[in-house]
Amino acid sequence: MNINSPILEITNLQACINENEILKDLTLKVHRGEIHAIMGPNGSGKSTFSKVLAGHPAYQVLSGDILFKGSSILELDPEERSHLGIFLAFQYPIEIPGVSNEDFLRLAYNSKQKFLNKTEVDPIEFFGVINEKLELVDMSPVFLSRNINEGFSGGEKKKK
Repeated sequence: MNINSPILEITNLQACINENEILKDLTLKVHRGEIHAIMGPNGSGKSTFSKVLAGHPAYQVLSGDILFKGSSILELDPEERSHLGIFLAFQYPIEIPGVSNEDFLRLAYNSKQKFLNKTEVDPIEFFGVINEKLELVDMSPVFLSRNINEGFSGGEKKKK
């Protein structure tokens, strides 16, 4: 991939759900380091676009293409796209008692390692990997022992 090439390129994308066309001729280029905001009123296709990008099976691409790092991802299933780094997260995720962030992240990391035909790491090796990443983003290691999505507040989760 050329350094000046877009990391994500959407060309003339048309997509529908239940025969209801939502995306009509969407074109977008995102280059490395750029930040884009997709805005619009309810029903304008923002969620549809994200689901099409992630490969949600309920949505059908009628025409156009989605290139990620220069390669079309239209034929990739959602799991393959997730290994490339394209996936959806929940806006209001549920707490998962009994599963620590460290265990979850290690399983996710090893899943990616397996996809890349690399050696999976044991919990001790992963501790070194994850601590390096925590330092990179200046995050406390206390986060690792929390259960998944537990204790969100303020900007992390809207209060009821």
